[in-house]
Amino acid sequence: MHAITIPEPGGPEALVWTEVPDPVPGEGEVLVEVVAAAVNRADVLQRQGFYEPPPGASPYPGLECSGRITALGPGVSGWAVGDEVCALLSGGGYAERVAVPVGQLLPVPDGVDLATAAALPEVVCTVWSNVFMVSHLRPGETLLVHGGASGIGTMAIQLAKAVGARVAVTAGAPDKLARCAELGADILIDYREQDFVEEIRKATDGAGADVILDIVGAKYLDRNVQALALSGRLAVIGMQGGVKGELNLAALMAKRAAVTATSLRARPLEEKAAIVAAVREHVWPLISAGRVRPVVDQELPLSDAAAAHRALDAGTHVGKILLRA
Repeated sequence: MHAITIPEPGGPEALVWTEVPDPVPGEGEVLVEVVAAAVNRADVLQRQGFYEPPPGASPYPGLECSGRITALGPGVSGWAVGDEVCALLSGGGYAERVAVPVGQLLPVPDGVDLATAAALPEVVCTVWSNVFMVSHLRPGETLLVHGGASGIGTMAIQLAKAVGARVAVTAGAPDKLARCAELGADILIDYREQDFVEEIRKATDGAGADVILDIVGAKYLDRNVQALALSGRLAVIGMQGGVKGELNLAALMAKRAAVTATSLRARPLEEKAAIVAAVREHVWPLISAGRVRPVVDQELPLSDAAAAHRALDAGTHVGKILLRA
């Protein structure tokens, strides 16, 4: 088969489309013929040499895909050759075929075409696990999402609104904020022109955000704590603004607040399977009912993943960028 490889870390040109050995499904795995894969920030970090795949994972980038099952490994039940699926991956999505543990498979939701379904697994599992399973966002609470126009952000807005929460977002351009408003965001903050701490306090009568979903990391750590409400929960899922920050424990304790930091890729199979099962139970009905939808900015050929990475690096997209096999 063909796959995108990274012979040497570097810029988008480091992504090379080449022939590689076919994957073989192991115990509890299926082989998926990839129809589409989605691009994530983690893929950029891997391309740059900063985010190695976990042990045993495919060396090729790509943390989510959609396609058709073409073979079943030993011990697999509940799935059949020909089933249309999307999947959460530890790697390998930028390829014509990929082996997937059955616990990380999802059926394509009603109302979503097979290729577009590739935009769902990573972002939905990330948002659901952090905002709901860890941070326990409740109806009537306020969620602040940094990077509201990103793939993660566009999904977080919709899921939070679907459960009856109020949503604030940050973004760096008026057109991106407008798209967030179309998805249901209530409070729009241009981080280039406004202080999000001041804006979230104004919008909540001084209370602050009950939950913050943060892709920035160290650069925002102190201000995120300032923006939290009493008993607030800060979920850090990215490090675009650095890895080391100073945490004011007195401020955190005064608010009886909590900070969590998680990643999805390297979790044990059983933890991923539990998240995927929760997503199938709670989120898939919302998608099938049309209350939540994947937001796709553009599609490019899988063999031209470099162009997709250049688009992601440019930062002008809203939602997900897809690669079509």
